Amino acid sequence: MRDEVLAELNMGRRAFVFGAAGIGLVSVAGCSTSNNSGEISAEAPPLPQKTVFSDMYAAKPDEQFPLPAIPYRKIKPRFYRQFVDDPTGERPGTLVVDTANHFLYLTYENGKSIRYGVGLGRAGFEWSGRGVIQYKRAWPRWTPPDEMIARQPELEPYSASNGGKPPGLDNPLGARALYIFQDGQDTLYRIHGSPEWSSIGKSVSSGCVRMINQDVVDLFNRVQNKTPIVVTSLPEPPQRSA
Repeated sequence: MRDEVLAELNMGRRAFVFGAAGIGLVSVAGCSTSNNSGEISAEAPPLPQKTVFSDMYAAKPDEQFPLPAIPYRKIKPRFYRQFVDDPTGERPGTLVVDTANHFLYLTYENGKSIRYGVGLGRAGFEWSGRGVIQYKRAWPRWTPPDEMIARQPELEPYSASNGGKPPGLDNPLGARALYIFQDGQDTLYRIHGSPEWSSIGKSVSSGCVRMINQDVVDLFNRVQNKTPIVVTSLPEPPQRSA
C-alpha cells in the first residue's frame, strides 16, 4: 500500500483518476440533502476542450446505478479533486474535513494530500473532533432519524421501521457513504455522495458532508474501515494551491 501511494504521488498533480477495491456494510444514516438548484459559476479562464477533469468527472456507466457526467466547468476549479501540499499536519492516511473552506483532505507521505471539494449542511457543522470511519457502504439506504421525521412527516415512508429509502440516483446519500464513529458510538455524521453537484463549496440547509458522486467513489476506494478522521476548521489555503 505504501509503495502504491508513493508511486501515485511521484506522478505529480496530474495523476487524479485511480481505482481500488472497496467494501461496504449496511447501515442507516441521519443525513439528508436539500433541493438546492443553484449553480456555482466558474471564475477562471476557459479550460481546454479535453482535460484530465473530463475523464475525472465523466459518466460512470458501470456503476449499479449509472452515474451521469458532471458539468464540472460550472464548479469553481478550486473544488476539483487534486493533489496539493498538505496543510493539516496530520499523519499520512488521515481524513480531514475543513469546514471553514469546504474541503476534505486525505493525507499522504511527503507532505502531500488529495483535496476534494465538499458541500456542508447544517449537520455538517454540528459535530467536530476526532473519530474513525467505522465502515462504509456502496449505494447505501437512507434512513432519516426520528427527529427529522417529526419535522417532516412526509419522510415517514423512509423510516427505519419501513426499511429506509432504497439506493438510487435520487437517494440523499448518493453513490457511497462513509460512517463516522467516535469512542465506539455513531456520531450520525456521514461523508456521502450527492447528485446536487451545484452544492459543492456551499453551505446548505441540510445534510452532512456531501461530495460529487465521482469524488466520493474515488475516496471510498482509497480508505479502509477504521481510517482516522478529523473534523475541524483550517486557515484559508493560498490561492496557488486552488
